[in-house]
Amino acid sequence: MAATCSRSRLQFLLHLAQDNLDFRLPEIKALLALRGKPFLPGVNFSEQSPFWCLDGLCEEDVRTITARSVCAKSAIELWGHGKTHSELKTSLLNYPSENMLPYMQKDSTYKISVDTFNKTLLFPERIKRIDALEYLPFEGTVSLKTPEHIFVLLEDYGTDPNNIPEHPNYIYFGRWLADGQRELIRSHSVKNRHFIGNTSMDAGLSFIMANHAKIKKDDLVFDPFVGTGSLLVACSQFGAYVCGTDIDYNIIHGKGRSSRKNRTWRGPDENIRANLRQYGTEKMYVDVMVSDAAKPVWKKAALFDAIITDPPYGIRESTRRTGSHKDITKPPDGIYVESHVPVSQAYHLSDIFTDLLHFSAHHLVMGGRLVYWLPIYRPDYCEEMVPLHPCLRLISNSEQTLSSHTSRRLITMEKIKEPEELDSLAHLTDPRFGPYQGHDTFREKYFSGLNKRGAKEEDKSDINGE
Repeated sequence: MAATCSRSRLQFLLHLAQDNLDFRLPEIKALLALRGKPFLPGVNFSEQSPFWCLDGLCEEDVRTITARSVCAKSAIELWGHGKTHSELKTSLLNYPSENMLPYMQKDSTYKISVDTFNKTLLFPERIKRIDALEYLPFEGTVSLKTPEHIFVLLEDYGTDPNNIPEHPNYIYFGRWLADGQRELIRSHSVKNRHFIGNTSMDAGLSFIMANHAKIKKDDLVFDPFVGTGSLLVACSQFGAYVCGTDIDYNIIHGKGRSSRKNRTWRGPDENIRANLRQYGTEKMYVDVMVSDAAKPVWKKAALFDAIITDPPYGIRESTRRTGSHKDITKPPDGIYVESHVPVSQAYHLSDIFTDLLHFSAHHLVMGGRLVYWLPIYRPDYCEEMVPLHPCLRLISNSEQTLSSHTSRRLITMEKIKEPEELDSLAHLTDPRFGPYQGHDTFREKYFSGLNKRGAKEEDKSDINGE
């Protein structure tokens, strides 16, 4: 049946995966924003719960969200709910019949599924739950394999696996609409990807970043620290044209030592373009090039709909930029030295984020989003440490905990105004940069923490990627 907004009192329920909890709300809000809809949660909303009731939407809105979300498992049109099965029955009997009857006609087929959170029901218990719904006016024929309509009974037993109640805390019933895109996490796993590196971004997080950035069809997306292109893969999956830069020549050209087990050198076709070809999105590939993020080659113009990146943190992937030293003799003017390789120098975290925000302010279109990872030493963290820019509004700040003392935060910002003609980096050199200002405090404390715990050298892996 075609999606419609005409039926009365529609409410929808999202069933969310219970992982990446801090990223779920920004993702759903961003996907709603693509539809021009606000986030209107129902009563008793809890961000930590796997079940979210949403108001003010139509079926098409919900289907559009689930067609993109990797945090949502499924969505249903909510017909009834309650703390007990008795309350559920009352709620269902009060549900408008005009919303319910079109899916219960004699010539239709259907099935009822029972799903539980934090508890497993045996098959006889599931059948008992279904039989208890006999008060609903189902007139169609049951079809377990190819039903026209699927109805779902959901029971929530809380989030504590060590204290599972005998009876559910809450019960929901409704018509299934669509599943989320959890399958993308498996189909795009870096374990099966053609070209990977030491810090290739996890597929699930890559798609979450693309959703936070509100990527849509025909957008132009840029990654200034492109690496093996995991973020380009995710954005191209949603119909965006993608490009990027990286200072590492070998990564860009797919040369050098392989990151795969039992492989010494990369093959001739291991490159970013081959990754997009693997997933059928090669046509969305613009190009990547060797370039220093500290010295961007782009003209000062609004070029990109989104900038999505995972900057190096100086732990496993070095933070380097091109530079020069006074003690190096320069060749005479006009003489080209064929073997010349630009000298590199340290690229401090404070400079990385200063340059990134400054670049984004100048090269994002109005309303375009910047999404990037910010490494954090947890004992010292406070919100004032997140870098700010007068042209960029902070949208969300989500944490991925890595250890007791380290984490990284996914920062999403949106361009709200153009930079002034005489804009300078002075806007960014204020106390809000906290520990990132002028030195690599994060890197020093990261290794200090590992050493105090007696970690082996091979345990000091980068927090980039998986």
